[in-house]
Amino acid sequence: MNNEHPIYPVSLTIRIDWSELDMFKHVNNVSYFKYIQASRVNYWEQVGLADMHQQLAIAPVLLSTQCRFIKPLFYPGSLTIKASIDYLKNSSFGIKHQLFNANNELAAEAADVVVLLDEATGSKVNIPATIRTKVMQLEGLV
Repeated sequence: MNNEHPIYPVSLTIRIDWSELDMFKHVNNVSYFKYIQASRVNYWEQVGLADMHQQLAIAPVLLSTQCRFIKPLFYPGSLTIKASIDYLKNSSFGIKHQLFNANNELAAEAADVVVLLDEATGSKVNIPATIRTKVMQLEGLV
């Protein structure tokens, strides 16, 4: 899917909390990863991965994450994180995120790699067709 579509269909707005600041009075880099996690879980919920986990004990597990910091975020304020699938493989997928400040300026870009695991065995599990279909529908690719 890489760069085949420019949309980010899942969006989440988060209030910046004073406790997320560092000694330079802007949001600490660690907090960006909390925001990215919130976006990732929000995407999982949208495509049914949270329900699948509850029903089948198949867990989406974060394999890697990275963030490119572009502009600082400040308190008081809010940010909006937009998410989209970057690619789908057999048992893993990528999610890309864009973080925007309250002025709609790009503050950071992030990328996750997620793999599905059977909780009982710890083995990789292929992404079910129902989840693939929901992702394709959400992304506007069907």
